[in-house]
Amino acid sequence: MTDRIRTLLSDTLAGHRMTEEEAVTLLGVKDRRIWAIAAAADEVREQKAGDAVTFVLNQNLHITNICKNLCGFCGFGRKATDPDAYMLGKEQVQAQARNAGGRGVTEVCFLSGVHPAFTTESYEEMIGWVADVLPGVDIHACSPDEVLHAAKRSGISTVEALERLRAAGLGTLQGTAAEILVDGVRDVICPKKVRTADWVRIIKEAHQMGIRSSGTIMYGSYESDADRARHLAILREIQDETGGFTELVTLPYIHQHTPLYQAGIARPGSTGREDVLLIAVSRLFLDNFQNVQVSWGKVGTKMAQACLLAGANDLGGTMFADAVTVSAGADEADYLDPAAMRRIAEDLGRPLVQRTTTYGRA
Repeated sequence: MTDRIRTLLSDTLAGHRMTEEEAVTLLGVKDRRIWAIAAAADEVREQKAGDAVTFVLNQNLHITNICKNLCGFCGFGRKATDPDAYMLGKEQVQAQARNAGGRGVTEVCFLSGVHPAFTTESYEEMIGWVADVLPGVDIHACSPDEVLHAAKRSGISTVEALERLRAAGLGTLQGTAAEILVDGVRDVICPKKVRTADWVRIIKEAHQMGIRSSGTIMYGSYESDADRARHLAILREIQDETGGFTELVTLPYIHQHTPLYQAGIARPGSTGREDVLLIAVSRLFLDNFQNVQVSWGKVGTKMAQACLLAGANDLGGTMFADAVTVSAGADEADYLDPAAMRRIAEDLGRPLVQRTTTYGRA
């Protein structure tokens, strides 16, 4: 290990706040120093989050695959005129919600396209459908992109839209639609989505209202290590100001069936080295985040276990359905039984603990 890396890790463990440039250096490591970075991140994980491996009993609700964005990294979205486009109504959505309730879930996630016709009233109605069936469950929904779109369609501010969504039953906001918060990257991978400044503004508005959210990063498509570090820095700056993020959710790009990859623009997703380092560097860099989640549905269960030794403390949710990831090319991303999660955790000598959306004990 070079003195530079050794010194940086030692200083970080002693309380030094890592710079973006230092994060870029660590993200670029391509030899056995990866394990030293992972070990340092695992030490920080132990200090900040303890030994428990956490998960939430949740279910995704797919309401529509019709989407205004049709991002190049997505294989799920459809135009309204496509033969396989769908839009579910109240009875179908509530049937999904009842099914989720029968499984004892504590969280329901809306995982759908951003329909061009959706307004704030549309989201109020859909949230209400689920809240009526599952009154005690956290409804985790409405990314900043959806909030902005709904507010514009309804002719109101995003603050008013958030207030109305919360009154309808929204529990926590999805910190999705972030992808990489660098507009030069967004111009390529998601040009129709919310811009960086609006994403940041809306997340801050939600946090300042007491609506907590996840923070996400989608990596492995078109961005550089410097772009990843900039993204993490933006999340850290928001967390310094609001403290509203519940966790970082790491989302490697699933490439197989996406237009961006098929056009030769994107890489074929992240490598195992990148997965480990993204988790580890995020843990070291995000000194104001308690929780770092590894996405078992995207990296696979064996890599997820390895990442639990590199700074991650959370396995996310059971999901029961993830058509977005499956349609992009990850065939086994639908469901992970808590018994399988327990095997992963206990094989590392760590307990599996069920949590709520906001990391209380379920």
